[in-house]
Amino acid sequence: MDVKLIKLTKEYEKELGEMIEEWEYDQKVNHTDTSPYAIFKNDYHDFDNYLSNLEIRNSLDGYVDDSVFFLLDTKRNRLLGAINIRHYLNDYLLREGGHIGDGIRPSERRKGYATEMIRLGLVECKKLGINRVLMTCTKGNIASEKSIINNGGIFENEVTTSNGEVIKRFWINLE
Repeated sequence: MDVKLIKLTKEYEKELGEMIEEWEYDQKVNHTDTSPYAIFKNDYHDFDNYLSNLEIRNSLDGYVDDSVFFLLDTKRNRLLGAINIRHYLNDYLLREGGHIGDGIRPSERRKGYATEMIRLGLVECKKLGINRVLMTCTKGNIASEKSIINNGGIFENEVTTSNGEVIKRFWINLE
């Protein structure tokens, strides 16, 4: 796989728009998930604002500091997905969200990219000093579960969220 994690720059503005539009279309038509939330929380049409508000620094309003990376196919110069790494866990993230939120654009799913993106993301976690990583997925999301397990995820338990959704929790030890 010729992929790597990158930080978003102006150079990838067009590619970001294409990826987000594909994802939003799929969400409307097929009611699929738009994850990670970090790349959907702001309007990408105002790219400078999008870029300056992509990551959270100096935590506020219940959010935690995070880092956002995009998975780039270096041969095709195509953004394949994104991974959001939360630097620490608050009560909500410990219960439901975990350290990592990730997603692969619809047309690139089921090709092994999520497993590779998580592997690369775990390298970034280690750099941040996160040695024990919590990842979660919705019960029934077999693809996400496999990607987590393929990266060393050990199932801990299931929890029911405030909206009634069942989440599976996995820990990955990096030490």
